[in-house]
Amino acid sequence: MQRQEFVQQLWLDYVHTHPGIGALRLWPLSTTAEYLTLVTLNYGPFAATALSGNLAHMGYRAISHYAMADKGLLVHVLAPSDGSSWLVLAELQIGTLSKAPREAIEGLVRQSHPQDCKGHNLLCRGRPWPMPSWALYQQLQHAHPLAAWLAVMGPRLHHAGFDCAQLGEPLEVLNQRLNEVGMPSLQEQQNGVFPVSSLLNHRFYPTTPQKTVFAEGDEHRLCLGGLALVQKHVDDNQKRIADVLLPHHTRCEMA
Repeated sequence: MQRQEFVQQLWLDYVHTHPGIGALRLWPLSTTAEYLTLVTLNYGPFAATALSGNLAHMGYRAISHYAMADKGLLVHVLAPSDGSSWLVLAELQIGTLSKAPREAIEGLVRQSHPQDCKGHNLLCRGRPWPMPSWALYQQLQHAHPLAAWLAVMGPRLHHAGFDCAQLGEPLEVLNQRLNEVGMPSLQEQQNGVFPVSSLLNHRFYPTTPQKTVFAEGDEHRLCLGGLALVQKHVDDNQKRIADVLLPHHTRCEMA
C-alpha cells in the first residue's frame, strides 16, 4: 500500500464513521488536514512498535515522542516525506490500567480474527474484535475513556486537525461557522486524547452523538471523535503545527 492510498482509506473510514464531518462544506473538499490523530494500544500487532515498519515503508519517519504518564499514553509524531498530513499516533499503555479493565480489553483484542491482525491497513479497517457489551464499555469508560473508545472503535483515526492559516480564515471565524452548523467546541485546550501546547490556539469539535449498538443489543448514543482547528499564536513557517502540537514538557527521548 502506498501512502496516498493509506491516507485515502483513513479518510474514507473517518467520514463514513462521522457523516456530519463528511457533510461539512465550510472549506474546499480538497483541503488537506494538517495532521491525523490515530489511537491504538500497546498490544500485539496494534502496538506502535509493530506498526512502525509499515508506516516507515509508506514514507513516514519518526520526528518526536511524548510521554504522558497521567494519561497512560505514549504519543509518536511522524512526518511524511512530502507536504501531506503528519500522523500523531497516540498509544494507550494498557499496563497503566488496573487488572480488571486491562484483562477485559486484552480479552477483546485476543478475539480478533488472524486475518484482521496483519497488513498495511490495520489503522483503517475498523474494529477487528467483537463489539463489547454496554456493561463492559461502562467499565472501561470508568477506567480510561480511550480504553472504552478503542473497545468500540478499534485502532483508528480519532480526529483530523486543520491549520486555520491553510484554510485561509482566522479561528474565530471558522469557530463561528461550526457553531452555526451545530458543532460547538469543547472549552478546554484538549481533544479527548491529549492536551495541546499553549503555543497554539486549539479548538476541538466533537461530532454529533450517534446511535451505537452493543453486543447484547443495547443501543446508546455516543460521541466517538471529532475534528480540531489549530492556529499559531505567532506566525512561524519554520515548523509544522504537528511538531509543536503537544506540550514541550511531555517530550521525551526514546531508544
